[in-house]
Amino acid sequence: MAGIYLHIPFCKSRCIYCDFYSTLKINSIESYITTLSEELKQRKDYLQDPIKTIYLGGGTPSLLSYKQLGVLFKNLDKHYNLSAVKEVTLEANPDDLTPDYLNELKKLPINRLSIGIQSFHDKHLQKLHRRHTAQKAIEAVHKSQDVGFDNISIDLIYGLPNETLEEWKEDIQQAINLNIQHISAYHLIYEKSTPLFQLLTSGKIKEVNEELSLDFFSLLIDKLNGAGFEHYEISNFSKPSYQSQHNSSYWNETHYLGCGPSAHSFNGTSREWNIASLTQYIKGIKNQNRLFQTEHLDTTTQYNEYVITSIRRSKGADLKHIKKAFGVKYYNYILKYATPHIKNNTLEVKNDILKLTKAGIFISDGIMSDLLFII
Repeated sequence: MAGIYLHIPFCKSRCIYCDFYSTLKINSIESYITTLSEELKQRKDYLQDPIKTIYLGGGTPSLLSYKQLGVLFKNLDKHYNLSAVKEVTLEANPDDLTPDYLNELKKLPINRLSIGIQSFHDKHLQKLHRRHTAQKAIEAVHKSQDVGFDNISIDLIYGLPNETLEEWKEDIQQAINLNIQHISAYHLIYEKSTPLFQLLTSGKIKEVNEELSLDFFSLLIDKLNGAGFEHYEISNFSKPSYQSQHNSSYWNETHYLGCGPSAHSFNGTSREWNIASLTQYIKGIKNQNRLFQTEHLDTTTQYNEYVITSIRRSKGADLKHIKKAFGVKYYNYILKYATPHIKNNTLEVKNDILKLTKAGIFISDGIMSDLLFII
């Protein structure tokens, strides 16, 4: 099975923390849909496996009209085997999800919504330059449920400047009260290319300290586990059987095709990514000369990527798979560098599966770094 990711780079305004490729040139959407459809045609032979998941991310995919989305799905159906598709996700901003638009989405193959809420406190939303209010976010979820969407995920961010533990507790409880199926929760990261980083370096805002960050994360895990959510990946929680199938494919070494500027693709032995420029992307596809870069994955790179993606998941890393896929050298290596963490009860091995303990989750970045093979 394989997945398809379509990058929709358009935004009405930029959030100050986001470093994903995006553009404010929303008057280019129509020509972009034509170009994206052409790329889907040009690359129809990239994936040899039946498609299981489709994901429209951004940017803001919910800026696309029903007609524009219909054109994309028509081209997907024309050039790819979609008979095995189980999950089709659309990322959406709360203020785009009007009843009329939601009813149109229900006519399309979309069966999962990922709504970018980030916070249920207006003062934090304003600081992040989000377009919606907390009330609009709540209403968007209810409206989505009212028209029949029963697989809804929301994004939340914690560790915001001046955020209190009580505010984060309220955010988590509000998310639980919405009776949704999936929550992705991320600690705020100060990416160097963002306005948020400039505010940090100029001293206008301060990062939360490490102790409070751990308290935020601990509260998140305890509250969501208590509400029946499974913590299946460090930043992702789902009700039983509602894990994100598409995102799980990234962590399971499943092949995927990414179309659109900056989109990545993976076929098992190499990774490639399109140029991060709307103008150059459109020009390249139009001239049958797609602009992209390729990285061929040697054994060490494949091992390191497997460690990073598997240790992040509750399923853990399969030691038998490591020995078979990468060789005895890498198998012995991971056992050697996992041993101190096993003794410290931050990693454990059960039935040849190496996984984080609850204590290990809180220092997972350091653990994964120790397990990587350094030449």
